Amino acid sequence: MSGIQKSAQRSLSLEVGDVLLQGDLTLPEAAEGLVLFAHGSGSSRFSPRNQQVARYFNDLGLATLLLDLLTEDEQDVDEVTRQFRFDIALLARRLTGVLDWLQQEERLQELVIGLFGASTGAAAALICAAERPHGVAAVVSRGGRTDLAGAALERVRAPTLLIVGGEDDEVLALNRESLLRLGGIQHLEVVAGATHLFEEPGKLLVVAELAGEWFLRYLRQVP
Repeated sequence: MSGIQKSAQRSLSLEVGDVLLQGDLTLPEAAEGLVLFAHGSGSSRFSPRNQQVARYFNDLGLATLLLDLLTEDEQDVDEVTRQFRFDIALLARRLTGVLDWLQQEERLQELVIGLFGASTGAAAALICAAERPHGVAAVVSRGGRTDLAGAALERVRAPTLLIVGGEDDEVLALNRESLLRLGGIQHLEVVAGATHLFEEPGKLLVVAELAGEWFLRYLRQVP
């Protein structure tokens, strides 16, 4: 891991369609790329797991944008009804809108972008990559419901890393099927002894290391 980077941090309110989405941007000095997070069902940008991984990326010199794809009101409803967390089309549409904003923002538009998706957010990330093949340089899925990306899997051209816990049997089987459908460079990494949330000691660090290596490899290669 590289030395700890000095970083500028700010909160963002992004207008996407008819809603305002909240995000937290961390921008290290001389950042070599930007990783846009799409968290999973029932989570938020305040997730300790996502924040831990983001800090690891920042120390590598990668900018991060932790993003809530649902508004606060929608999150409150979803906690009770779960009606939004599996609305993959909605999540993907909003993620794509944020990606488009990043590419137009003067200070950020020169940064090559990777997507880091967890659980249902991984499906949204893959659909976004399929919709914006020239805007996404790499994708990493952590315990992702990649199957929910459906027909978009064949259209993904960005190098894609699928990380799944070895004890997460159902999601592992689904990711193995998705691997056969993905276009472009793809790889499945199974973290032995880890369950769906990678809560076991040291397992989330393994995820961060694998994802960080993937992003540095492919974000740096893009001219």
